[in-house]
Amino acid sequence: MAEPGSSTTRYGSQALDQLAERLNSTSDPRKRYEYVLWLAKKLPSMPRELQTEERKVKGCVSQVFIASELIDGRLQWHGDSDALITKGLLALLIKGLGDLTPAQVMSVDPGFIAATGLQASLTPSRANGFLNILRMMQQQATVLNESD
Repeated sequence: MAEPGSSTTRYGSQALDQLAERLNSTSDPRKRYEYVLWLAKKLPSMPRELQTEERKVKGCVSQVFIASELIDGRLQWHGDSDALITKGLLALLIKGLGDLTPAQVMSVDPGFIAATGLQASLTPSRANGFLNILRMMQQQATVLNESD
């Protein structure tokens, strides 16, 4: 079995590859949307004290917060949003980027977003927000990588 983020992955982790494949394999945009909403409902709430200005994702219409911590060299994420669809997109990224090293997160290909097929179901501002969440996660990974 390949290590997450190894050269055998397409987007930077096996989890991201599997999520993209799962979402893109359905031809019904509504089913993809429903899956994202299901992920939103499964995402644990983020403690209020972690919802600070420096953890707020810029460029999102809704309120989105993401926090990371490094445990045994692997990233763990906490996140929340006040909009269900955005929370689902966040949950998707948390699922895909969880338990990776900072270097692996930093090397994730943003093309993953297009590969999910979700853009057909998202407004341009939501699609842009999805990318901004990924960028924020990569920024946090960069900071943790430098401090490690």
